[in-house]
This record gives sequence, structure tokens and C-alpha cells, in this order.
Amino acid sequence: MQQAKFSLSPPLVEFLNDYKRFGFKDKSAMVQAALQRLEEQLALQQLQQSANLYAELYEEEAELPELTETALTGWPE
Repeated sequence: MQQAKFSLSPPLVEFLNDYKRFGFKDKSAMVQAALQRLEEQLALQQLQQSANLYAELYEEEAELPELTETALTGWPE
């Protein structure tokens, strides 16, 4: 596994030092879990923004709802 060097504020260092209290085997496991969660949240946020953009476009274009209904004709419900 690769290593990385970074700096943390004193409150974050104190928080990280409590890794055992949160059920982590070491500081590295705690940082990895936090970064994985952040990555998932950012991906979800990006997906939500994309969905919002599509919804906005769908509302603005009058032909899209009709086109969608036509495309769905014959599909199982």
C-alpha cells in the first residue's frame, strides 16, 4: 500500500488519535474509511447534480415529455 504525507490541524490530530474509540484498528484504517466515504458522497452529489440538470432540461423542452411517452409505448410497466 502506498503512503502519503499530509498535515492536519490539531483538532483533527486529536480526533484521529481516538481511532480505537471509533472501532478502527489504526489511524490508517480511519483515514481510509473517511476518504472512501467522501469519495462516495462526492460521486452521489455529482449524480444528483446530473439528474437535476436532466430534470431541468426535461421541463424546459416541451417536446421531451411527448417523445418520452412515445418511446415508452409497448414497454412493460
